[in-house]
Amino acid sequence: MARTFRLTADGGSRGNPGPAGYGAVVTENGKIVAELFDVIGVATNNVAEYSGLLAGLTHIHTLDPDALVEVAMDSKLVVEQMSGRWQIKHADMRDLAKQCRAAHNPSLITYSWIPRDENSHADRLANKALDGGSAHKPIAVIQQNFLTDRLRDSEVPTMIYFIRHGETILTPSRKFSGTGALDPELTEDGLAQAERVAKEVAKLKPEVLVASPLQRTRQTAEAISRATSLEITFDKDWYELSFGDWDGKSTDEVRAENPDDYQAWLNSSSYRPGGGESYDEAAIRIDLALDKLVAQYPGKKVVVVTHNGVIKSAANLAIGGPNDGVFHMDASPCSISSISIWPSDGLRAMRSFNECGHHR
Repeated sequence: MARTFRLTADGGSRGNPGPAGYGAVVTENGKIVAELFDVIGVATNNVAEYSGLLAGLTHIHTLDPDALVEVAMDSKLVVEQMSGRWQIKHADMRDLAKQCRAAHNPSLITYSWIPRDENSHADRLANKALDGGSAHKPIAVIQQNFLTDRLRDSEVPTMIYFIRHGETILTPSRKFSGTGALDPELTEDGLAQAERVAKEVAKLKPEVLVASPLQRTRQTAEAISRATSLEITFDKDWYELSFGDWDGKSTDEVRAENPDDYQAWLNSSSYRPGGGESYDEAAIRIDLALDKLVAQYPGKKVVVVTHNGVIKSAANLAIGGPNDGVFHMDASPCSISSISIWPSDGLRAMRSFNECGHHR
């Protein structure tokens, strides 16, 4: 009877792209069979994650070429691509995915996504590789700054302009406003804000207009569409975070009803407010959405009409900030924030945040 192994794998890049390493943990019947980690040179986070998967599958194949393998990773990109549900457009990842399929019979492998905190063992191994090299070779040089040279390069980045929607009835009192059934529309002030930001966006001469399908972002995008003559592409990837049963309530109401839960939300980016979506979970979704946007519109000027939580998360991802970095930002209604992403390797750069001069 064939053996069954569980493989958790992860990878990381300090600079994205930058010095990269992977970690992989192979278990059988709950017992650790192998801990694998190594550095792979300069690469992106996604390439590093694929490298961890490849190392794990290769090792398992040496143990039993007929083994069943349950792969669990916190990279939704890798899980969805290796499951065949998402296309693989990046050349390096296509090659690595091909190597993974060759390493062990794909029909014997199942893939599932797990939260980051459930993949901490593999993550620690990846960082162990980066901190001290592997058992095989050390890291000779750790480069942190890739942007200086890139700005002198001829490659044209995808320029993403994030526009927060205009004011709704919930905005002035800062009530929770996520993806719930309330779905408020813009107030008169919000509509006026949308018209002002639309005029400013038109000066940027954008080529693509994408928006969250919620009513407040739809109305804001419609104003921009009129000013730019661009057709709107609605995409749920850019939905606001879900606040579950907190939606529509003020912070005072939530604090009075559930003081411990409210404090837990203030304490950690991993907490799911009202049973909704945590900032950490949203970051995974938004990270993938950024990659998808660049793959679809390389070198283009793209306007994305979205929400405060999403913009904060995108900005934090662009600067490689810690998970709690989102607690130190706030995007105003109909503000403009911008990020450059180079299609060749996904290098990201923050260009502006919360521009509001057009409202003065």
